[in-house]
Amino acid sequence: MSLLSKKSGIFSAVVIAAALTLSGCSSSDSSTSESASCEKADLALVTEGKLTIATGEPAYYPWIIDDAPETGNGFEGAVAYAVAQQLGFDAADVTWVRTTFDSAVTPGEKNFDFNLQQFSITEERKNAVDFSSPYYTAPQAIVSFKGSKIDGKTTLAELKGAKLGAAVGTTSLDAIENQIGSTPQVFNDNAAGVSALKNKQIDGLVVDLPTAFYLAGVEVPNGLIVGQLPSTGSGDQFGLLLTKGSQLTSCVSGAVDAITADGTLAAITEKWLATDAGAPVLKP
Repeated sequence: MSLLSKKSGIFSAVVIAAALTLSGCSSSDSSTSESASCEKADLALVTEGKLTIATGEPAYYPWIIDDAPETGNGFEGAVAYAVAQQLGFDAADVTWVRTTFDSAVTPGEKNFDFNLQQFSITEERKNAVDFSSPYYTAPQAIVSFKGSKIDGKTTLAELKGAKLGAAVGTTSLDAIENQIGSTPQVFNDNAAGVSALKNKQIDGLVVDLPTAFYLAGVEVPNGLIVGQLPSTGSGDQFGLLLTKGSQLTSCVSGAVDAITADGTLAAITEKWLATDAGAPVLKP
């Protein structure tokens, strides 16, 4: 993928994921019976015998690589096929459709069995649609620039003397104090923090990882992600989205829970949102 396409991809992915973000702390919201059969032959599908999965138009790095979800490359592409496999579907039995973000989160029947394009699980949205168990909780990450004081650092201990900033009232601010053990520089918002970073008044800015992809790829000249902070289990949660009251919700949640329990989801996250995406997890 060219740098230009990667940058445009990061921009749109985070405009969707971060601009609409609201803190979510729930798992699935199913009004279906927990005793519903999850055997492949019993699933109520949009198209009989096929699992129809939706994503954005276009879909972007690192969630989908080269706008080709059918390859399974990219974090959400890989998650989709892992869930499909848990539900009993081969890759050949998966069909992809495209939707806008807004149309997906509004009430009404859908042309997909489930949709994934960085939908944050919120109480407001759960009035209109169902969500699966969360498949991703956005960690905090540190954005910097090439040649900075913290470029190449790999541990939290190495960051204690750095000038790190975050927006007021954010979990990013808490992370600097509680996980790194430093006194942060506080900004009114991320825009002010980005300006300070561009002017090299700070060494790094702490934000959620989806925002970090955007800032490092688009906003900050020679930007880079120093690394992700170790997960504390809290943060913005993404869920697979389904029609409100879908008979599939409990089954899809069960599939997400299964790939979480067996380590598949962790391996996908490490590949597509850490190693390949250039956002390694910082060590203590």
